Amino acid sequence: MEKKPTINDVARLSGVSKRTVSRVINGATNVGAATRERIQQVIDELGFSPDKQARGLAASRSYLIGLIYDNPDALYIDQVQRGVLSVCSEKGYELVVHPCHYRSDDFISNCVNFVRRSNIDGVIVLPPASEANELAKALQNHGINYVRMASVKIDEQENIVVSDDRAALSDMARYLVSLGHKDIAIISGPKHYYSTVERLEGLTHTLAELGMPVPPERIIEGKNSYESGIECARTLLIQTPRPQVIVANNDEMAAGVLKVAHEMGIDVPGELSVAGFDDNLFASRVIPSLTTVQRPVVAMAGLAAKKIVALIENKPTEDVDDYIVKPHLIIRESTRKVTK
Repeated sequence: MEKKPTINDVARLSGVSKRTVSRVINGATNVGAATRERIQQVIDELGFSPDKQARGLAASRSYLIGLIYDNPDALYIDQVQRGVLSVCSEKGYELVVHPCHYRSDDFISNCVNFVRRSNIDGVIVLPPASEANELAKALQNHGINYVRMASVKIDEQENIVVSDDRAALSDMARYLVSLGHKDIAIISGPKHYYSTVERLEGLTHTLAELGMPVPPERIIEGKNSYESGIECARTLLIQTPRPQVIVANNDEMAAGVLKVAHEMGIDVPGELSVAGFDDNLFASRVIPSLTTVQRPVVAMAGLAAKKIVALIENKPTEDVDDYIVKPHLIIRESTRKVTK
């Protein structure tokens, strides 16, 4: 078997040190043009492919990006990983995934220790863990590069990618009113989450502006789970009069509403319109298919990955200046126009 060329071979044939070769590999600007050209010619002639150790000599980097999350939604995590990995493969980084317990006492130390133990160059933090300002401060204090994905701008532009949930739910409110609905109930998520507040206020504030304020008894706090959607739906659907619409904070709870409506013999959408948020895989497969809001999670995660690489390499680029991504309304069978 033919021996694979090494960085030592490139350095010897180029008449330079390994560190100088590594600088060229990493795109550093402190190497003369003639030297750079000579090294690149040797690399091309040998067919040399740099490994992480060679790349790291000059850069002092591990080429590892961490992903910190506390979110049981497997589809969401899969979409995030696909978005991040699309950038990692292009930029030469690997992804290390770290689940955490956002509400645990050792949450912050656990995350910081993960980064330091694994020699991570930077981390992307997903909601709800990303909403912890204490974690961001700890990462800053330890000199750790990070980017947060969230529903509100809670950090500097280079450290955040925001899903504009408020605007998306405002669109939902206008759509439901356009169908002729005047009695809208809401199953919110846990109210200590930024995302819950943004979605709830985006919906209720717009409805109030349209002259249809939502009474307190029509808003029930759920837990973002299918089971809590069932529980909250039962509470809402025994009210008199029954609401015309139930908007749930996510698709799992909306699916719980569909189940309860079916059990109670309530036709969806004939007697009750139902809407959710996320556009999970089953949103298009349940019967009736679910009107919802689709977050471009893959695109958001890709943008977060570009931002973390820019921070790691200290090379801000134009394509990571943006930080706000707006979800959009997906209209399906679970909502329909009011008929008199």
